[in-house]
Amino acid sequence: MTLAKIKTTNVFKKAIESKTRITCLQGGTRSSKTFSLCQLFIVKCLQETNKVFTICRKTLPALKGTAYRDILSILKDLQLYKEENHNKSELSYTLNGNLLEFISVDQPVKIRGRKRNYLWLNEANEFTYEDWQQLILRTTEKIYLDYNPSDPYSWIYEKVTTRTDCTFIKSTYLANPFLDKDTIAEIERLKELDPDYWQVYGLGEIGSVQTMIFRKFNLVDDMQGNLVGFGLDFGFTNSPTALVEVRQLDDNLYIKELLYEKRLTNTDLAKKLQDFGISKNDLIIGDSAEPKSIEEIFRYGYNIQPAKKGAGVHLGIDIMRRYKINITKDSLNAIKEFRGYKWATDKNGDVLNTPVKVNDHLIDATRYLCLNTLTIQHSGKYYIM
Repeated sequence: MTLAKIKTTNVFKKAIESKTRITCLQGGTRSSKTFSLCQLFIVKCLQETNKVFTICRKTLPALKGTAYRDILSILKDLQLYKEENHNKSELSYTLNGNLLEFISVDQPVKIRGRKRNYLWLNEANEFTYEDWQQLILRTTEKIYLDYNPSDPYSWIYEKVTTRTDCTFIKSTYLANPFLDKDTIAEIERLKELDPDYWQVYGLGEIGSVQTMIFRKFNLVDDMQGNLVGFGLDFGFTNSPTALVEVRQLDDNLYIKELLYEKRLTNTDLAKKLQDFGISKNDLIIGDSAEPKSIEEIFRYGYNIQPAKKGAGVHLGIDIMRRYKINITKDSLNAIKEFRGYKWATDKNGDVLNTPVKVNDHLIDATRYLCLNTLTIQHSGKYYIM
């Protein structure tokens, strides 16, 4: 198979031409960063042999849903996939005598284990600086990072991109000639929606610290504390139905994503609530804009109540920021929403008092619950997160 048979973008071409030990791919949404590095690792496997290629992400569920899935898909499209080369239990694939292994930071034995020749940190701003150090010390040849610059505090900007042995590649959706018109239009809608959001996700520039609503939150393995309840944001065709479980331990809130799915009827939703083991006494706070849905879920026997929205979005956010936020590592959509949740800005770049209404379904569900249950008893504490 020749390189000419693979449809690539300029992002791929610049990355594979990089001569330095480290290559950083910073970019906006749909700029082909991840897909290009999938292609790059496959091509390098075809050009070399007896090497170890490690693709790493912060959590295993996130890895399975992104780079792991994409590489297998590309191998199949290129007619390179062979079932006997795929070790599904170990999440690895053998290609041309090379080992493609997929690992996550929550697998410490693999992180601190054998050496590798090539390393790729997928969504690198999810990692800590300590994660980075542990991984690069065991990498003998080249290292690649891709990330969306939504986190202005990331160690990447000071510790990696400033190195003399680092090639920095910044890309936008315009670098991807394979996007359809509808996707391009949706991305460019960000220009009018919010200038700062456009800066990050449209232009691939580092986000503004001032616009971040939750500046810091922790990723945890398990939930802790007493059950506060469940938050529910209804969706159907264009947006998902989002359900979160929230627990409280002292000044900490623990958040776990339970549901993030489109095209669910209320009958489907009631069945999901049963499957999650939610009892008929557990409190569920739902979006008050959907009174019919709330009534139907109530008639299935669940203790669901409409959210009190009169105080406004800002108060709900204010209540959440009085706690230290902890999100379970398997809550992939929740993590993404909290990372990207920003205050809107006007055309002059001034920060407004309302959040950008994009990718906020799980946050809204959490906010409904907090506004209804935590308004009084913890009104004196405030954390800038």
